[in-house]
Amino acid sequence: MKMRLLSPALLATIVLLAGCGAADPGSSGSTLQSTWVDPGSTGALRRGPAEPFVQRTELASASRPVETLATLGQITDAHVRDEESPARVPFLDRLGAPFNSTFRPQEALSTQVLTSIVRSLDAERPQAVVETGDLIDNDQQNELAWAIAALRGGQVNPASGAPGYDGVQRQDDPDPLFYRPEVDAPRHPGLLAAAQEPFRSPGLTAPWYPVLGNHDLLVQGELAPTAATERVATGGRRVLSIDTSAVDLAQARRDPARAVDELLAGRIPRQTEATQPDSTRRELPPGEVARRLIAGSGHGALRGGRLDYTFDVGSHLRAIVLDTIRRDSGSEGELSRAQVSWLRSALRSVGDRYVIVFTHQPLDSFAAGADALALLDRDAHVVATVAGNTHRNRIRPRQSPSGGYWEITTSSLADWPQQARMLRLVRTASGRLALETWMVDGTGSKLADTARELAYLDAQGGRPQRFAGTVGDRNAVLYLNAR
Repeated sequence: MKMRLLSPALLATIVLLAGCGAADPGSSGSTLQSTWVDPGSTGALRRGPAEPFVQRTELASASRPVETLATLGQITDAHVRDEESPARVPFLDRLGAPFNSTFRPQEALSTQVLTSIVRSLDAERPQAVVETGDLIDNDQQNELAWAIAALRGGQVNPASGAPGYDGVQRQDDPDPLFYRPEVDAPRHPGLLAAAQEPFRSPGLTAPWYPVLGNHDLLVQGELAPTAATERVATGGRRVLSIDTSAVDLAQARRDPARAVDELLAGRIPRQTEATQPDSTRRELPPGEVARRLIAGSGHGALRGGRLDYTFDVGSHLRAIVLDTIRRDSGSEGELSRAQVSWLRSALRSVGDRYVIVFTHQPLDSFAAGADALALLDRDAHVVATVAGNTHRNRIRPRQSPSGGYWEITTSSLADWPQQARMLRLVRTASGRLALETWMVDGTGSKLADTARELAYLDAQGGRPQRFAGTVGDRNAVLYLNAR
């Protein structure tokens, strides 16, 4: 079978549906109105019923909303990628964890997926949108330009190298690891050519605020860019395969950054082919990525080289952004003592506003995050922490001396279910607060619909890994003790 990424049990039905794309979801992507379902477990997505709010009362009792205080959206882990770049390492997928999903069947459609989410969030009319990191996939200049264009609005030209598609999904590619949409089920003739065509994004109508992710700053999200890695990215040779017998898999799994470094430096035997060099694929130093995001969004500020800043959403809510990204190697988060001290000062200055803290990695996922959580635990203004990175919807109550708050992570645009999240802070009839949150599907793009279909069928992607979470991790009313 050519495409091992598709579940074999679904192939018979998929062949019948090939080329049809998904049904038009209409003008709204809100899952409070309808959402995508697979009612017959056939692999064919159809628009289904609304997914109503689940009442989450672990921290406080339920009460009806009486006043909206702030509304905002979250986009995370878009992984806008130059899928034609010679710096990509899709062949590592066959090594297994932690290199899973270095290839995704929908990877040529990342700009269209992001733009479809932009369109849907505009329909939700948030006061602000927070982009919580991994906006791009491989720290490349062209990826960042495409992603900012999609968020700001205007023409997006998602092509690089020579005209036309030049990558592992070509119909003449002999490697059985990769899905070829021209010839493999589900067939989508012309998909790759269409994916390279320029298009216009409407842009976000609300102001948007960037958060740095590890893939924004590190090669493959793991390795600090070097002259050697940049020569690969901008150069004219593409790695097709490697001698897996020359790879110490145990060592590679312990230290994936070193494995990628050895590969890109040519210390592992490999097979290559010529490709068109492209200087727009150059890798960006961390400061330049941050400055381009600040300039593109019109928001954010660097403190000691870190993208730590605050902003207000209306008169009732203050957002605090923390930069948790390592600059050397590795995808785990970090926070310095200086950042924790700055967070302490930021919390002291909120006045009577409520607080949501935004990071890329969840604060409870790395050791240094405990110091930040200790500060949040003692502050009654805090209503939630919101993060990405995990590619998984998860909402958990955090009990604390100040009354508790909610820890929220949101699924990615790279994997199923390819949704954004809305957050609405409300006052309730009891005089307390609640945070209403719901998922939003992308709309208005047949290419993005096809990407959703392929993400759903990806046998190692978000569906089998249950990245969508439970019903209580998606559309929920999160009650709080805060007044």
